[in-house]
Amino acid sequence: MTKMFKMTFVLPDGTPKEVDAPEGLSVLEVAHRNGIDLEGACEGSLACSTCHVIVDPNDFDKLDEPSENEEDMLDLAFGLTHTSRLGCQIVMSEELDGLKVSLPKATRNMMVDRKV
Repeated sequence: MTKMFKMTFVLPDGTPKEVDAPEGLSVLEVAHRNGIDLEGACEGSLACSTCHVIVDPNDFDKLDEPSENEEDMLDLAFGLTHTSRLGCQIVMSEELDGLKVSLPKATRNMMVDRKV
């Protein structure tokens, strides 16, 4: 049986939404399971920054260091902060029970074809 943890998404309007977060799922997957509008255009393949979240400073040090690839993608994120991470790279575990992340007010999707 999968362990279940709690996490909170703070929506762009400031509303907190606490959800169940199964062990082993990424923050991006947890968002999608709970109807949270976190895009994830590359479906978690580390090829975009649309699942950018801002981790609560009290939780940030619980995370593993970001990979070089994640840091490269974060450079493209809108509203980057010192606690920014990609939701597809944060995997729920017992250490992250109670994790709180905020969704940025906007995202930048480089993968969408823009017609002029």
